[in-house]
Amino acid sequence: MGKKVTVVVSLRPAEFIHEIVLSGLKMNRRDFIQSALAGALLPAAPLSPPEWYDRPMRWAQLAFVEDDPGNYDQAFWLDYFTRVHADAACLSAGGCVAFYPTKIPLHYRSRWLRNSDTFGDLVRGCRELGMNVIARTDPHAVHQDVYAAHPDWIAVDATGKKRKHWADPDLWVTCALGPYNFDFMTKVTEEIVTLYKVDGIFSNRWAGSGMCYCEHCRQNFKDFAQMDLPRTNDPQNAARRTYMVWHQQRLFELWRLWDAKIKAINPNAAYLANAGGGALSELDMSIIGQLAPTLFADRQARHGVNPPWTNGKNAKEYRATMGHKSIAGIFSVGLEEDYRWKDSVQSADEIRLWVADGIAQGLRPWFTKFNAKPIDRRWLPVVAELYQWHFDNSRYLRNEEPLANIAMVYSQQTAAFYGAEKAHTKVEDHALGFYHALVEARIPF
Repeated sequence: MGKKVTVVVSLRPAEFIHEIVLSGLKMNRRDFIQSALAGALLPAAPLSPPEWYDRPMRWAQLAFVEDDPGNYDQAFWLDYFTRVHADAACLSAGGCVAFYPTKIPLHYRSRWLRNSDTFGDLVRGCRELGMNVIARTDPHAVHQDVYAAHPDWIAVDATGKKRKHWADPDLWVTCALGPYNFDFMTKVTEEIVTLYKVDGIFSNRWAGSGMCYCEHCRQNFKDFAQMDLPRTNDPQNAARRTYMVWHQQRLFELWRLWDAKIKAINPNAAYLANAGGGALSELDMSIIGQLAPTLFADRQARHGVNPPWTNGKNAKEYRATMGHKSIAGIFSVGLEEDYRWKDSVQSADEIRLWVADGIAQGLRPWFTKFNAKPIDRRWLPVVAELYQWHFDNSRYLRNEEPLANIAMVYSQQTAAFYGAEKAHTKVEDHALGFYHALVEARIPF
């Protein structure tokens, strides 16, 4: 009685996998198990010094739409940020649409911007409130002029067809692994950090929108592996396994490039990738834990039949990677179903439930509002109530150590190599079952 017991639950062993290839490393089954056990006994990420990344407790995000410049009430938002005790902001800057007077050719400026600086004005307002500010970029799509000048920057599907945007027929989908991101978006990033000295850059859809077969991806993969790009998602295919390694390496190379360029201008800033998750995450969470000074769980609301504890699960998965580093949970006030409308508003109880479960597991709240001209304002007092409660209890929300003696273990390798295209049903569903059982049994884990 009273003896401390640690239980490790292995979710779904991939018994047929004899060798695992990930991040360019090859390990056998015994080495993998030993390394996993070693990782369970040590912090996933080294303790970082108390830099600004740990300061913000409540985040606010305005994701501008193109006609916001000149048509939204900046004073309203600055007053709201003050009332809800927001101490950090993420503001739309550039990429698909620039909300500042960019000088970079082909960097599309909002047609409503004229001679104003919507992004810069709001940055200054937030700074006057003592807030940290990061800039949001969106490199996933471009307009027709970019297509005309650089058709090689556009993503290509398996049939060789350049990809139109799925939601806006005037846009083209970009390749994340070629010169659009590595060259053009690097210039955009440098310009934003130089002009506004923001605390970081946070990018939407920076890792691409599905597999690309453009000329750059074909050649770069050929140079890496002496193979053609795979035409299958089967991880038992040699080309597919090699592509999974190359794809990760290429994205981490981009992450490190942007971070280095940012730090060369502002040493106290960083590239803050929109990345991460649990077993289904594309990128190696152990590497993310090393690179990221802070991390944001972009899981904005429930959808389908998600249980109400889903946001807490997101928090646990991020904490497992980030150790003592701060993590925030991005939540939307609108519906997140297949046919979503970003000006819609969830019920008050739904917003409270989602946010509270994330806070309980260590996420710091981050509300996001698309369109700075609020149409339905019912969410505003709900978020204000949540943030006031969070502010009043902030001293209890910087806990350093979990109290649980039981752990669940997730495996990205199992999801990638055993689950593959059916990873959700073959791997994640089992994890959800274990998770729910522990919640129902009231067992801390």
